[in-house]
Amino acid sequence: WSQVVSEAEKIVGYPTSFMSLRCLLSDELSNIAMQVRKLVGTKHPLLDTARGFVYDSRNNLQMRGLVVLLISKAAGPSTAELSFQHHMVSGIYSSQRSLAEITELIHTAFLVHRGIVNIGELKSCDGPLKDMQFGNKMAVLSGDFLLANACTSLAQLQNTKVVELISSAIGDLVQGIYYENSKSSEENCLTDDIGISRWKEQVFLSHGALLAKSCQAAMELAKHSTEIQDMAFQYGKHMSMSHKLHSDLQPFVKGSSSDTMAFSLNSAPAIIHQEFLGREAWIKQIRELQEAIKAGKGVTSAIDLCCCHGNRALAALEHFPPSEARDALANIVYAVTRFP
Repeated sequence: WSQVVSEAEKIVGYPTSFMSLRCLLSDELSNIAMQVRKLVGTKHPLLDTARGFVYDSRNNLQMRGLVVLLISKAAGPSTAELSFQHHMVSGIYSSQRSLAEITELIHTAFLVHRGIVNIGELKSCDGPLKDMQFGNKMAVLSGDFLLANACTSLAQLQNTKVVELISSAIGDLVQGIYYENSKSSEENCLTDDIGISRWKEQVFLSHGALLAKSCQAAMELAKHSTEIQDMAFQYGKHMSMSHKLHSDLQPFVKGSSSDTMAFSLNSAPAIIHQEFLGREAWIKQIRELQEAIKAGKGVTSAIDLCCCHGNRALAALEHFPPSEARDALANIVYAVTRFP
């Protein structure tokens, strides 16, 4: 994965680890960073989120912006007359680079907001209560700050359709994360009988909509045809679904190290296993669930589903002319559909 990302960054001429550098170096965010240092020594999740912004080779938090840049380059220059045509660098318009930054800022804002902890569930080992409360305030304010910057930059693109697309993606994110949080807070979340179709809908909202609509928006900025816009949307949607499925599968396919890895009861293998097993038997098996999923059809079916979304993303790419950027987008799909 790291190699694929590194090679892709060379193609777009824009290391995504510095995607939001202008924002990150602003006086306002520097002040936030100084305040976050007060959380050192506690277990507030905002600390881990902040560390991940600097370096996270496993998940690559800034993958979304990279994909937007790659799909922009893969589509090539537009045949339409564009006022900003002379601002094209490395085959990517300046407005498309701005959009990639906006996508990352939105994703980062929601990552920060996800770091808000439930004060009522804290233990003494998590850290002093006042520090955890302070961490929550910082998560709210810094996430809002990033989201406000993204919205300001979005307005500066002066494209009504792009504003509409990204605004609807923010709405999708809110809806998807709200659903996740409302279910995770329930004491007996197993009473929620969710099937794989519903799982796909929810994952699209919380993980796929932002990338899919950002890819479509990048095509709109270059005035590409409706067909190309739709293919860009399809690539973003199915690649992000494959990425989520790949993540869900890790506790079940990595070998001996996976025995201690945490996994969600709402992950794809668990949901599919539940469908094969039946509701009553599923609840009885819950204490030995991880081993049961490994032995059942949930893992293999989830792998097949991951590859299916990957193939659909690759099919969408066939509508783009051959190029290094298109190859890099294909390699990203290969990276999240390959299992040991």
